[in-house]
Amino acid sequence: MQDLAQNAVQFIDLNWISVSFLFIMGFIGGLVSGFIGSGGAFVLTPGMMSLGVPGTVAVASNMCHKFPKAMIGAFKRFKYGQVDIKLGLVMAASAGVGVQAGIKLQNMILNRWGQVGSDLYVSVSFVVILVIVGGYVFYDALKTSDSSGAEKVSLIAKKLQSINLPPMIHFKQANVRISLWFTLPVGFATGMLAATIAVGGFIGVPGMIYIMGVSSLIASATELVIAFVMGLGGSINWAMHGMVDIRLTLIILAGSLLGVQLGAIGTTYVREHVIKIVMGTIMLIVAVSRGLAIPKYLNQLHLISLSESSLKLMGQISFITMCIALAVGAFIILGSMWKARRPAETTYALEESYEEV
Repeated sequence: MQDLAQNAVQFIDLNWISVSFLFIMGFIGGLVSGFIGSGGAFVLTPGMMSLGVPGTVAVASNMCHKFPKAMIGAFKRFKYGQVDIKLGLVMAASAGVGVQAGIKLQNMILNRWGQVGSDLYVSVSFVVILVIVGGYVFYDALKTSDSSGAEKVSLIAKKLQSINLPPMIHFKQANVRISLWFTLPVGFATGMLAATIAVGGFIGVPGMIYIMGVSSLIASATELVIAFVMGLGGSINWAMHGMVDIRLTLIILAGSLLGVQLGAIGTTYVREHVIKIVMGTIMLIVAVSRGLAIPKYLNQLHLISLSESSLKLMGQISFITMCIALAVGAFIILGSMWKARRPAETTYALEESYEEV
């Protein structure tokens, strides 16, 4: 197999604008990650690509920044009693296999179609998965919101939990008993997507919620454990192929480490359906941003013919849309935290007054 280092890998030049954008993007990505447990990669990978970073470098650098951030987020939410470690490790085992399979798939695409083909694959994968998963999550969030925020176990999860197919595993913190065989596909798909497009969480979290019957709060927290395990293994593999831009990794990580802790704190203030609203909203906006970038790659592969001015305009709109996604995500999360914090402070003050009496 041809070595990846022989492919046209470009490490972009950095200036104060791009550094600032990466830091802010890392902060909001961390905020989203700590809040919904998806790693925030569905914001970070397209964000880096909007600056001109090749898809494989964006995926590899994103994965490299992910595991230390996920470790901190998981520890923070473990202290709040939201992490099911047993579930995280079981899912991480099959996710690890998926990561290695995903890296081999990216190798194959790079060797056959080059960097442009890889960028096209990453972008198309983003759009398809974001629209399908994001649309369903958003719909479910609105439905849950209409039912006074009470989260219900999906019919699929109830059916799978009722099937007695040994070995059966009980996850105490998640309060779920299910066959190991139903956890494996979810874990594998999570790892596969994490390695190919650096986004496993928006398959892993909905998979745990809708297929296994885990609550949004536990699923989003446990995903951080999975992200840490598979991020560590995937980073080593990508680094051996020379695909990690350590500059991007460190800048994004600096912002992420601040955001992930704030996002984790936010989960203690809001109702569970808000997590789904945030996830679905950002997914759909990012899908639009990445969709606008697809014509550029099709043009480079000579599959379509567009003028340079048209491609430039779509690229600018794509970048602006990405910025909007970041702003909307931060606004919803911080706004929900502020709105929920005020009644929480009032309750705390009343409890203190009662104790004094």
